[in-house]
Amino acid sequence: MTRRRWIADEISGNTAAVIGAHADHLVRSLRARVGQEFDIVVNGVVRSGRVSSVEDHRVEFELGEEIVSNVVATNLTLLLAIFKFDRMEWAIEKATELGVIRVVPLIAQRTDTHLASAAEKRVERWRRIAAQASEQSRRVAAPEITLPTKLRDAITPVDSLKIVLSEVEQQVSLRQVLDEHRASKDLSLAIGPEGGWTQAELDLLQKEGWISVSLGPTILRAETATIASVAIAMSYTI
Repeated sequence: MTRRRWIADEISGNTAAVIGAHADHLVRSLRARVGQEFDIVVNGVVRSGRVSSVEDHRVEFELGEEIVSNVVATNLTLLLAIFKFDRMEWAIEKATELGVIRVVPLIAQRTDTHLASAAEKRVERWRRIAAQASEQSRRVAAPEITLPTKLRDAITPVDSLKIVLSEVEQQVSLRQVLDEHRASKDLSLAIGPEGGWTQAELDLLQKEGWISVSLGPTILRAETATIASVAIAMSYTI
């Protein structure tokens, strides 16, 4: 049976701990008790862990041997224009499960002004969601979730294969570009807001070396486009 994985909040020698709401979830949901075994991630390394103490808001583990863990071959950074928060949370959760290493919330020209102004206060929630999804999907680390950034500041300089989903692109598909750049292990993928990119933004992206691609003839919601494009991109690591 596959053991549940937890990312340690505190580490000291051969002892690790999860604390706060993190520990409360372990106690309530899995009835953590002394002697129970889990996989514990410490500084990006997976080790076996045996529960040594259970207290209010704190569960401690005695760490054992290192466990070999698969590492995703592609480093995928997701530049995600901010959209309705409930849908964006879902997109971040699923993108984390699929293996993205970094999420940059973008403020685009068509980003709703109220969402843009409130986004910075949502970052900690997005990080918690990503951390929980990382443990559920047995990652060795949660993705970085940056502070909201304007498009111009986020796209330069970026040293990777740079792809932007575009509703106006009709000739070049995402799969086609990935096929042509199979040797690229660092990938940045930009997804626009509800309403799409403006022509000025597409011109800026092109100037900075971003390749416009299509996911097909239908217009997808932002969260659907996120999951579809990330899944396609990560399939090239298999």
